[in-house]
Amino acid sequence: MSNENFDIQGCTILLAGDPVGLGKANAHYCARGARVLCASSPETGISQLNACTLLVICDASPERFTALRKAARERGLPVITRRPVADTGQITLIGGGPGALDLLTVRAVNALGDADLIFVDRLGPAARVQELAPQALLVDVGKRPGHHKVTQAQIEQQMLSAALAGSNVVRLKGGDPFVFGRGFEELTAATKAGVAVSVVPGLSSCITVPAAAGIPVTARGVNTVFSVISAHDPLQEQQFKHLTGLDGTIVILMGMATLEHTASGFQHHGMSPTMPCAIIESGTTGDQRTTHATLGTLAQVSRAERCANPAVIVIGEVAALPQRLLAEELAGLRANA
Repeated sequence: MSNENFDIQGCTILLAGDPVGLGKANAHYCARGARVLCASSPETGISQLNACTLLVICDASPERFTALRKAARERGLPVITRRPVADTGQITLIGGGPGALDLLTVRAVNALGDADLIFVDRLGPAARVQELAPQALLVDVGKRPGHHKVTQAQIEQQMLSAALAGSNVVRLKGGDPFVFGRGFEELTAATKAGVAVSVVPGLSSCITVPAAAGIPVTARGVNTVFSVISAHDPLQEQQFKHLTGLDGTIVILMGMATLEHTASGFQHHGMSPTMPCAIIESGTTGDQRTTHATLGTLAQVSRAERCANPAVIVIGEVAALPQRLLAEELAGLRANA
């Protein structure tokens, strides 16, 4: 499917393809405010070209509309080819990225545009997903620490029931569905139920959020390894020992509630209390904030600054690089003043 990230409000679209497969595409464009004409053959389509502003070929064998495509281009009309949506139900697991709407992948945007039903989490771009899928019904299944309004088993059952009834179901998650998510569990449930399922990878917050704060998880001459861990549950002694021994960057997700335990655990296993750290809250969004500290002051600074989820914690020499760069720039300005 081609990218369709443009405003089609008020446009007249000629939709060409097999009538059986055009239904959901028709609903997709109508929901976005377009007037839709349909053509099941090249001849019918050519006769309607003068009345439209965009040609969309949506057919399992798009080559059969080659003559229509050529006629449209001769008239200077834009042409899009998109795959027809299956009449049978299916599930698409989408990684929504770290939060910013424009960090969704093109594949994710297109899948959202074809959805009938979207199960959304509280993280990622969930708050604005209706802009990309005005035709879809949104189901809020977001989890908060200590509060799961809908259990994982209930989410899976609802998705399967909708797909088995013929709906095009999307499960939109923050970050990537396979990084500390339940994506593979949902894929397994769909596979066992005989429901077609696909995965659209997303940009994981473990890399994108530090990057948005100017922190590289690896840097030449600084480190050659980084580890990503979930601290939703307190880390164990063996984990502290091995992570400390790697001498690399440690990126922690879901770790605010166990922050004091984490900081003291690494120090107990030999990590220097002066090790640079950073907490990046609401990364890639307009509310992004970065708080710098050392390992020895991390818990205290976090409390003083009232740091809160969603947040990514970075422990390692790379966490100090943005501040060092700023210090160098200021020193250069003073020298040239």
